Amino acid sequence: MNPDAHTSDLFPDFSPVPQMVFVNDSVSLQTEADQRVILVHGVVYSHYSREDRMAEAYALVSLYESGYADQNDLGRSFGYSTRTLRRLQQRLHSGGLNALVRPEGRPADGSIPKPTSRDRTILRLKAQGISNRGIAGRLGLDEKMIRKILLRLGWQPAPEATFPLLPQADAPAQPVTISDSTADRSSLPAAPPLPPQREEPGLKPAAQSFDANPLDRSMDRLWAALGLLDDALPLFAPAQNLPRAGVLLAVPALLASGLLSAAEKIYGSLRPSFYGLRTTLVAYVLLALLRIPRPEALKEYSPGELGRIVGLDRMPEVKILRRKLSQLAARKGSHALGQEIAQQRIREHGHVFGFLYVDGHVRAYHGKHTIPKAYVTRVRLAAPATTDYWVNDKRGDPLFVVTAEANAALTRMLPTVLGEVRKLLGPKRRATVVFDRGGWSPKLFRELLALDFDLLTYRKGRTRRIAEARFTQHKAKLDGRRVRYLLHEQPVRFLKGKLRLRQITRLTEGGHQTPIVTSRWDLRAIVLAYRMFERWRQENFFKYVREEYLIDALADYEIEPDDANRSVPNPARKAIEKELRRMRVQLAKLRANYAAITLEARPRRLPRTAAKKAKEKLRTEIAQAKARLEKLQAQHHALPRRVPVAEAQKGQAVVKLSTERKHLTNVLKMVAYHIESDLLELIRPHYKRVEEEGRTFIQAALQDAADLEPIEDQLRITLAPLSSPHRSRVLETLCQALNQTHTRFPGTQLEIHYAIAACPARPKSGQVSEVPCQEF
Repeated sequence: MNPDAHTSDLFPDFSPVPQMVFVNDSVSLQTEADQRVILVHGVVYSHYSREDRMAEAYALVSLYESGYADQNDLGRSFGYSTRTLRRLQQRLHSGGLNALVRPEGRPADGSIPKPTSRDRTILRLKAQGISNRGIAGRLGLDEKMIRKILLRLGWQPAPEATFPLLPQADAPAQPVTISDSTADRSSLPAAPPLPPQREEPGLKPAAQSFDANPLDRSMDRLWAALGLLDDALPLFAPAQNLPRAGVLLAVPALLASGLLSAAEKIYGSLRPSFYGLRTTLVAYVLLALLRIPRPEALKEYSPGELGRIVGLDRMPEVKILRRKLSQLAARKGSHALGQEIAQQRIREHGHVFGFLYVDGHVRAYHGKHTIPKAYVTRVRLAAPATTDYWVNDKRGDPLFVVTAEANAALTRMLPTVLGEVRKLLGPKRRATVVFDRGGWSPKLFRELLALDFDLLTYRKGRTRRIAEARFTQHKAKLDGRRVRYLLHEQPVRFLKGKLRLRQITRLTEGGHQTPIVTSRWDLRAIVLAYRMFERWRQENFFKYVREEYLIDALADYEIEPDDANRSVPNPARKAIEKELRRMRVQLAKLRANYAAITLEARPRRLPRTAAKKAKEKLRTEIAQAKARLEKLQAQHHALPRRVPVAEAQKGQAVVKLSTERKHLTNVLKMVAYHIESDLLELIRPHYKRVEEEGRTFIQAALQDAADLEPIEDQLRITLAPLSSPHRSRVLETLCQALNQTHTRFPGTQLEIHYAIAACPARPKSGQVSEVPCQEF
């Protein structure tokens, strides 16, 4: 007996009918006309009419609860969403079969659903006279949703309501300010008075507020809409355990950076506006510190909670913040703003600018426009991109940034960048510029020395290997770290002996020799080697801001005209070079085949007649390939090496990405990074692992929850303890240092006072107790 025939009888071939749909390996369904059958392992599980929605819903719930199919497979096969299937399951358990099908429309008796707790809260707030926007800010909802809920609940405003801006003719009242907490707020003036001058030098005075409730700023918004408000006055409401309020720790460093005074000097005002210049800049920097570096990310956060941090009812949302950035970018002041902040940075931290690190950062572009290409090291290929050249101090903190024209190389950009540095440092101060091999050029070195800059870089090209016996041990303690190198130094000459430099070579444990050259003869070799190898600080900065601040993200989708006469490599030559390489490879293969046939014919492994015919054919192909190669070489030599970009991109617009708004956001994110660095320096003496965990600690402190308590002329910020007692103690010292600055919140007369809430004490006998942290 044939075993294969027996097997075929036991397992006959199964051919599904066209109307059959397989839900998974076990469940299938077949539909004919208005009837549907569900099969499980080939056995009928359910049979019903397609118009019977109750039967189908019950069958689906039964299949899921029996474990034959999951909700994703059922939803895909029957045309339901998983959410609908879950809702059907809940209805079956709560109300039985009758609950599976809900009648269309409202009930026959005309009743409406009972108001929920949220509906009752909205009605109560509306009865108190709070606007829809104010209610939305309190509940974290959209204003349109509040309007729809009120319409559904049948809310009708009182017919006697009067316009609240109309004052009493015989009893004018003074405008409400944040310090006048006991003033009569029953009436409002007919027109806002001129804003008083604020005490801080270089900053514009704060506007006055006509809102009694800090959580409802509808009156100030109306004044702004009428063109009578320059910038909303921050009004703080008492808050407990407000999320992310720890970011207010950054306010003293933000004011010390000079951003607000420099922006007011350059941009003036965004008048008329509720979110003015000061509010926009403070909000953007604080959001960047909260790791919300793009306006589009604001959609994931409650605008009411974020607004209370800066003294507003709502944080500016995506559309508003993008519009404000566009208004600032249209004024073309980002370069001047960056220069002002850099000058302020040099005045306060001039001791860290003896060594300046210069390097380029490539931002890849994945859009539809044709822009210049650059080599992206992270992906190891050339792609459309924009190159920014950053200048960092010896700690790795950025000083300023310059966007290169058409991705110019470092050798071309160094004179431009150092020209900006000379304006900042002054004509007499000398600095050492540290860069990598991309800037290697002895002719450029002579130009840098003429500009009173010293240089420190890796040596490029082949060098003679130095005997290991000539290296000596060098030890030192630099920046609080013990450093040990095996070094050898010698003088070297370039440009036919006209340029004399100092070469220092380091020998690693693996035997690798790394030569560096410098024009500094006055410093020890170990100091120069340490500064050269500390270039990793700038590389770490690029990695950090790329991941934490999204420095590579597009700030807008705008483009601007590029220089049409800019020369680029001729694309026609590139195509011919590709064909030349292909023909050379083909010619080499033909010659190799000819040689192989010749060698095989000599020992008579191949018949003489066949070898002769094969060789004649190869000679013909070789001659044709050589002729083709010579023709391509002639065409290649006839074409110019470089052509204008307009000729290379015939039929395409010569454009580049808009730089103004991107440069502005880079400057603001650079200020946010400076704030982190300044807070890091304040905790450095008190935190042992500051090099490894310092920025992580600062991030945790900025994300910490806090209580806000505005009292008279002070804003008390009580932060929650951190994850461990020693981190809370470090936060205490940070609060103490910040309180000594006596900083006032921008736009107000409120002096900020930081403190730590009660910290949990370590229990001695299984009991939990709390002791208050020290307040300063």
